[in-house]
Amino acid sequence: MRHALIATGIALAAALLVLAAGNDFHLRILFNICVYLLCAQGMNVLLGYAGQKSLGQAGLFAAGAYGAALLTTRWDLDPWLALILAVGIAGVCGVLIAAPSLRVRGPSLAMVTLAFGIVVEKLVTEAEPFGGAMGIYAIKPLTIWGEPLSMAQWVWLGIALCLVTQLLLANLLTGRHGRAFLSLQADEVAAGAVGVPVLRTKVLAFVIAAVTCGLAGALVAQQNQYINSDFITFHLSVFILLLVLFGGSGSLAGPLLGAVTLTVISALVARWTWIEHFVNGALLLFALYAMPKGLAGAIAGAAARLRRRPDRPQGAAPAASAAVALPVREGQPGEAPLLTAEGVCKSYGGVQPARDVAARLVPGHIHALIGPNGAGKSTFINMLSGIVRPDAGRIAFLGEDLSGAAVHAICGKGIARTFQNLRLFRELSVLDNVLLGQHARMRNGVLTSLLGLPAARREERKARQRVDAILAFLGLSHLAALPAGSLAYGLQRRVELARALATEPHLLLLDEPAAGLNPQETAELGGLLRRIRDQGITILLVEHHMDLVMAISDHVIVLDYGEKIAEGAPAAIQRDPRVMTAYLGTEPDAAPRAAGLPAAAGG
Repeated sequence: MRHALIATGIALAAALLVLAAGNDFHLRILFNICVYLLCAQGMNVLLGYAGQKSLGQAGLFAAGAYGAALLTTRWDLDPWLALILAVGIAGVCGVLIAAPSLRVRGPSLAMVTLAFGIVVEKLVTEAEPFGGAMGIYAIKPLTIWGEPLSMAQWVWLGIALCLVTQLLLANLLTGRHGRAFLSLQADEVAAGAVGVPVLRTKVLAFVIAAVTCGLAGALVAQQNQYINSDFITFHLSVFILLLVLFGGSGSLAGPLLGAVTLTVISALVARWTWIEHFVNGALLLFALYAMPKGLAGAIAGAAARLRRRPDRPQGAAPAASAAVALPVREGQPGEAPLLTAEGVCKSYGGVQPARDVAARLVPGHIHALIGPNGAGKSTFINMLSGIVRPDAGRIAFLGEDLSGAAVHAICGKGIARTFQNLRLFRELSVLDNVLLGQHARMRNGVLTSLLGLPAARREERKARQRVDAILAFLGLSHLAALPAGSLAYGLQRRVELARALATEPHLLLLDEPAAGLNPQETAELGGLLRRIRDQGITILLVEHHMDLVMAISDHVIVLDYGEKIAEGAPAAIQRDPRVMTAYLGTEPDAAPRAAGLPAAAGG
């Protein structure tokens, strides 16, 4: 509500500024600010939130501009209808550019989008249907009661569209889908493991950026009543990127700050065409090196320093609350096996970390998976969670075959996991990290969130209630507002566990959760895992702290060189000569009958 009031106030002030504009030159500057702001708002979602680098925005701008031009000149459509259809055309182009881009990341992604922009530029320059270098004339402008819009009315329309776009994107980005975008930027593997559909979310980000750029292009074409390839250049793509970086990527205010500042600077230096590109390049370097969080980040940092208070020491996490129950999904499994794996194999060239592995997990038990370094434990966990595809064999969960299921779909069915190496979203708060675990459990779709409907607010409220319970259960409530990456290592481990529990799993896969913990933290973890089991959640634990494994496990499976060599109760495993051979490297006859096993390295 606060953001909506501020955005509306700025829009009203801008609308009043139109009345004070002295001439068409000033109105043109205001109109250009609106056009560039629309482009920056979508690009901010793609780059600032989803972390996808694109240099093809000029091509999407062209899709909207030439779409509106052709629809009004060749097919004689109503200009308002043409504007709407042009936005749809740009959205389709966004899907097309996203499809090949989903397979690449980083610089390769920028190259793919750059290629799209170059292809579009060549197409509109040389293809006769698009008017070639001469462009398209006599584009129908928008009208009101049969009269073309005046320049002031174009600016008012631009302000209204920018305000609506800002409010809609604020609704989308401050809830479930905004967290999903940010998780992609931080760690795509972890995002999928907590239920975020990575590919679908990427496509959504590309479509949003395409729609806003297409809308801006259509407005320019209809206002000028003329479009040619001079409007569609690589410089435009770079300028749109600069708008976001200079204003502050990942900030709702960043696009506005960037659009206003850079449009005014461009107008001031426009009389010296030779210097304009130099100025833009210098500003881009300045934004990247001197002001990495842009104007919005600099302003926010200065405000934070003014009101800074002494940081409260973290200390140890308070004791987990035994009075709080974990939220669990409906339909708890019965007596049948929760998960079965049969003949599971995986090889990497000549290395085979899984050879005909079989497992049967019983509901309500803590199962441990142990073995020497390189035994294939983490590989098996990765196959159960869908991160690695088995070469052969069958994995069934609650009787349903998981073959070919995506990582986020497996999470949605009720399998959650943590990682051997921490994969937290370090820049996000503890609360947002754990809320991301609720992504697959929330039912508000894109349209519901975009419009800010009561259903979206209701889902957000329910998710926060569940997450509050999980944080209290794990003793993390007092740390909810802190960035996850700022916590001590042991607390970060606990946050990752909280995020996994937020998916409300039937089966919890823990890949060396005690790694790096001190003895006290390890003992607390053991008690915590027993309490989680008592809540009805089955656990498969990969761990090399044998004291912990033997103290809390109901059933132990032992792997060695990718093969299962033993399984059974902890006491029986400690006496098994094959297990002692695997750990101590002795022959079966010489294996000591020790009361416990040594700690094994992870693998």
